[in-house]
Amino acid sequence: MATRVALHPFLAGMNRKQLALLTDCAMVVQFKKGQVIFREGDIANRFYLIETGKVILESSGALGDPVVIDTIGAGDLLGWSWMFPPYVWHFTARATEPTAAIFFYGTILREYCEHDHSLGYELFKRMGAVMIKRLQAARTKMVAVDADETELQPVILQSPFMDQELDTAPPCGKRQCADGSRCASARIAKAR
Repeated sequence: MATRVALHPFLAGMNRKQLALLTDCAMVVQFKKGQVIFREGDIANRFYLIETGKVILESSGALGDPVVIDTIGAGDLLGWSWMFPPYVWHFTARATEPTAAIFFYGTILREYCEHDHSLGYELFKRMGAVMIKRLQAARTKMVAVDADETELQPVILQSPFMDQELDTAPPCGKRQCADGSRCASARIAKAR
């Protein structure tokens, strides 16, 4: 396990003591295609370093449909919410293909970071860069979704004069209204 932890690109440049602490709370996990790794809003108490495979991060859209925020793969970090209160996931993570990762117990690692501030600093530096990337990706996706949802929709006006604008017969199919007058739709159609 120590070799796998030390060789992961996310942890490049960390010293032996820091890598030993990380290895102490790590284990290898596998995810099947389609498997949910964590859900938005659930308690965040772990993180993963992806070794192989792909994972999508998604968030609930305004209409309930998930919006894919980002796709991550080998060499990437999955999960930073374990490090910051209120310790809940901000996205849902789902494997899009068989995925192997190193799992880290975040609750134990938070305690290690409290005792070894240099470990906390090294993790924070690395996670900060990932957070900025993910938040920018989320912003880009949300703006795109908002633009699609706020696109002008056709307006259906209800007006007693609207039949003058139409060139088809009214839904009743008659050419004369109940009051005995000729239907405006029929007049317009005849004039053309």
